[in-house]
Amino acid sequence: MHAAPMDAELSVSVRVIQEQRATLALNTQGKGYGPQSPRDIDTIKGNNPRIFAEAPPYSKMNLCNIHFHKNAEHRGGEFTQYAGHGDGHGNGSGYQYSGQLSAAELTPLPHTLGDSKHGSLHPGDTIEVHYVHSSAQVSPGPTLGACLSEENSNPQLRVETQVYVLVHDAEGRDFTELTQLGVINGLHQALNIPANTGKPVQYAGSTTGPGYNEKASPLQVSWSVRPLVMKLDINTVASWLKGNVFNEDHAHGVRNLVVNPDLLSDNTEE
Repeated sequence: MHAAPMDAELSVSVRVIQEQRATLALNTQGKGYGPQSPRDIDTIKGNNPRIFAEAPPYSKMNLCNIHFHKNAEHRGGEFTQYAGHGDGHGNGSGYQYSGQLSAAELTPLPHTLGDSKHGSLHPGDTIEVHYVHSSAQVSPGPTLGACLSEENSNPQLRVETQVYVLVHDAEGRDFTELTQLGVINGLHQALNIPANTGKPVQYAGSTTGPGYNEKASPLQVSWSVRPLVMKLDINTVASWLKGNVFNEDHAHGVRNLVVNPDLLSDNTEE
């Protein structure tokens, strides 16, 4: 069976998305913005000439934030099913797990989860989790602000990315385990970032989120996006949302997929 239907919400026409992309192009043309995210990870091509140093491996940086978006912001691998145009503000759009789930895995929850004005989470939903790392001397905390410090307001940033599909099945992975924090060699780390979901696609990009649908993000980010989807026990997501150091209690919206070649880097990072 396919993924569960999304929350009922207004879906704008494709023209709205096209207009947002046209505005983004107009607002960035000739202004020197660096490569943007998210993108299709199956095709790494682009014309953006801005180059910045690749961030170190995440094991040599501080984990500063973990959050997730409802539906994948990136496209590719096992998440290629378009969710639709959404409401034009990042809700109801993005990409979903393109595989099959059983009827048992899609059994509805008896309660709402991650409820917000933009909807809630259900078995069958796809989420894209961002494990954000910083070269600054910082500790894990809420928002991107946790990745910056008074002493280092321009750190190198790396986002380790894993796409999950939520299943009503105790055999799914435990999100509290996958987000467990610790200190290794003096650095804050997420101890159990998946290492068995395919070779990550690494590329130069930016921060994401629907606030950048019509303007560019000025921040430089080294991305590492795993192509395979992992099944996640939805009940463990509920446990995490009830209390975490990041103050996360719902899923974030998605930025439109960046398709303008002038806003995309042209090679993967090793």
